[in-house]
Amino acid sequence: MLEHRLRKAYAFPSFAAGLAFVNKVGAIADAEDHHPDVMLSWGRVVIELWTHTVGGLSENDFICAAKFDRASV
Repeated sequence: MLEHRLRKAYAFPSFAAGLAFVNKVGAIADAEDHHPDVMLSWGRVVIELWTHTVGGLSENDFICAAKFDRASV
C-alpha cells in the first residue's frame, strides 16, 4: 500500500555521492530511532518512510523526510 508511505527519489552525480547521502540518512535515522527503507543505485537513492506500528504515516515520518531533504544538498 504505497498510498500510506512517503517515497522520494534523489539524484546524484555518482555512486559515491549517493552512498555519502545514504550514510547521512543512516545517521539521521539512528538519531531519530526511525529507520526508512533505502535503495541505492548509481546516481540514485530512493527512500521510503512509514510507521509500522500505526500502519501508515506519523508525524515522525514527515520530520525525518524533511531532515533527509536537508541532508541531500
